[in-house]
Amino acid sequence: MNDFKIGINLWSQGASWSELLAAAQAVDRLGYEHLWTWDHVKAIFGDPNQPIHEGWTTITAWAMATEKVKIGLMVGANTFRNPALVAKIVTTLDHVAGGRAILGIGGAWFELEHREFGIEFGRSAGQRLDWLDESVGAIRALVSGQTVTSPEGSHYGFDDLTINPLPVQKRLPILIGGNGRTKTLRTLAKYGDIWNAFGLPAEVRELDGVLRRHCEEVGRDEREIERSINLWLVIRDSEAEARREWSSWMDLNRTPLERGIEPSRPLFGTPEMIAERLLEYCDAGFATVIVEMPAPYDRETLERLAREVRPIVVKKRV
Repeated sequence: MNDFKIGINLWSQGASWSELLAAAQAVDRLGYEHLWTWDHVKAIFGDPNQPIHEGWTTITAWAMATEKVKIGLMVGANTFRNPALVAKIVTTLDHVAGGRAILGIGGAWFELEHREFGIEFGRSAGQRLDWLDESVGAIRALVSGQTVTSPEGSHYGFDDLTINPLPVQKRLPILIGGNGRTKTLRTLAKYGDIWNAFGLPAEVRELDGVLRRHCEEVGRDEREIERSINLWLVIRDSEAEARREWSSWMDLNRTPLERGIEPSRPLFGTPEMIAERLLEYCDAGFATVIVEMPAPYDRETLERLAREVRPIVVKKRV
């Protein structure tokens, strides 16, 4: 099997623009399939007032500075923008990138940035996911060349809406991030092309069964949806050395070390150790790995993931 893919999600906080740009170009040069950054306007790890770059502006600039890698937000905050405007923005990005755009989108969760920027946050996570479902349905229709009018009582008020031009890609891929069983995975089943999940292999395997049931209920072929897993990792010649590197990155991002440790991430170790963990996710059906990378965008991990880990995983999956 040669369906194994790797994407890199560069944290947009704690770095200068020149650092973000150089890291993005390295991701492209090393042959990674995807390049991502956050859609946040306040830093989400450590001090919220530390430097952070805006997402859509960042990835549009990246599109001009890269050649092959697909580009998107991990993930766009649905609450930040009218979804019809998002359809226009992502279509423009697809033209700038020559057909390399992916629309990453989710319900949004960081209340602080909404409050400070005066953006409506909604009463609950459930309400925001209802807005997301309506939004993604409209975007899917618009980028497919359809006309959209909102039903009475909808959150959005579209009136005989179309967009022109359409994306370069015949079907512009939509990635939906999150593990929500009832709403998020149902929206994914109806409209999405890529799912970005998080958790241990057994956890995401079980969630995949939930997605399959939603697909069956809405009449969708579940094989049309690519499964991706969100991971953090550090590659060194020993696990102890990798842990020390992560600690220094957390210091740079003004984050207590324990905040940056979860059961499923980061993964620390040698290329062989990391490959074995990635194979566990592949066996669970998640053959696309999207690795989050904090500033200072560790070049050793980027190089060794592409040149040492990937060949081990691909060889063992043949």
